[in-house]
Amino acid sequence: MKTRKEMDIVFTENAPHPIGPYSQAVKHKDTLYISGQIGINPSTGKLIQDTIQAETEQVLKNVAAILQAENLRKASVIKCSIFISDMDQFTQINEVYSEFFDGHSPARETVEVSRLPAGANVEISVIASIF
Repeated sequence: MKTRKEMDIVFTENAPHPIGPYSQAVKHKDTLYISGQIGINPSTGKLIQDTIQAETEQVLKNVAAILQAENLRKASVIKCSIFISDMDQFTQINEVYSEFFDGHSPARETVEVSRLPAGANVEISVIASIF
């Protein structure tokens, strides 16, 4: 009989503390599920909103910090979900996203939503493979 390994909760001080009843990420078997990250600077606890590019950059820094906590690279990312409050900002967000992944192209969708937590303009969740 096979036994199922329980999930592991992932936490790093290098990414923002969750602002609700959820984990930064959960590892189960060979997959890491990173909860939606917004542009909160973990050092200050403040949401970065100078520009949509700066906010997106901080979101992706938070994602990178969680990946690094599990010794994973950006190339481990297999799926992203992007939620934005204004589809007119898609091009600017996509430019920062493209630079972050530098040629790696995970599957993804981008959805415009009416509101995001803490007044954020962009939120990204990630699924990564542990290989």
